[in-house]
Amino acid sequence: MSPKAKKLLIKIVMGAVLLCFAVFAFSPFVYMGLISFTQKTVLNLDFSGTDFSLINYGRVFKNFNLLSNFKNSVIVTTCACVFNCLFSSMAAYAFAKKKFPGRDLLFSIFLATLMIPGQVTLIPVFTMMKNAGMLNTYAALFLPIINAFGIFLIRQFMVNVPDELLEAARIDGCGENRIFVTIVIPLIKPVLISLTIFTFISTWNDFLWPLVISTKPHMQTLTLAISALKGSYATNYGLVMAGSTLAFLPPFILYICLQKQFVEGIALSGIKG
Repeated sequence: MSPKAKKLLIKIVMGAVLLCFAVFAFSPFVYMGLISFTQKTVLNLDFSGTDFSLINYGRVFKNFNLLSNFKNSVIVTTCACVFNCLFSSMAAYAFAKKKFPGRDLLFSIFLATLMIPGQVTLIPVFTMMKNAGMLNTYAALFLPIINAFGIFLIRQFMVNVPDELLEAARIDGCGENRIFVTIVIPLIKPVLISLTIFTFISTWNDFLWPLVISTKPHMQTLTLAISALKGSYATNYGLVMAGSTLAFLPPFILYICLQKQFVEGIALSGIKG
């Protein structure tokens, strides 16, 4: 067999293996979508004689007021993405491009906070929110999402921004705010998109924190509403899967639209630093 034919055979085999993995990974989502069109009370692979309909999607909006919970999730997730990218990029700029006493030590302390499980800080953060009178508010739902991970991710990307470019802007009379907004932010766009996707998915799928901080039904997010679709004695899994499918689609669509920038941002964040 010639080297060219051998390379082609290897590509075909690798493609077949990757296709099998892709089918295996995507099959649960296909199953979830199929179940959402049925009235199954038992999960199985038997679809013979099952009547497929859109009745479950109508019920989740009409009977369970899922639209209001969907709105809450959109507001909380949007605010979390905006504020996390804003504050993390500002802090990362200071750690990457500013020299001040204790910079490296402070950055190390920030990184050390990533080793603390969220369950450890759950009660202290809840107490702080309660004392501040922020229970059942959108701010209480998205503020704890801002953490050291975003600062670390953007800082690793930002160290690759040439210092000479910033110095040239200062010589031309640009202030720090203008340098940050007009020069730094456009250059770190890929990593900001990556952080947006990370923040969107973690906030959209978060269950424990909204469960603790939201004591009123009108402030519940989509994940809490979906958990209420399960019955006490018998569960219509078609109804549950319909709600789960609706919750799954927004982050999936976002990732599909921004996957190129996401990969670029993650890849370039580890080049230096």
